[in-house]
Amino acid sequence: LIAHYIVASERGIDAMRTTIVFSMWSIIPYFIYLATLWYFSGVMRLPVALGGAVVCWGLSAWLLIFCWIKWH
Repeated sequence: LIAHYIVASERGIDAMRTTIVFSMWSIIPYFIYLATLWYFSGVMRLPVALGGAVVCWGLSAWLLIFCWIKWH
């Protein structure tokens, strides 16, 4: 709420709308982290499962940032 107010008041409504779209896309890596952690925790030891889920999160975040830069 505060961040969106600041962006809108300093950069305008269009910038706030862009920020909102970026924020909605940012949920995807978190979902991938949770889904892979759920799966990995059933087949791996916890430290390995956590590490693997973090790697999946990082790869998905990198891919989304790459796509955002390319298409935005």
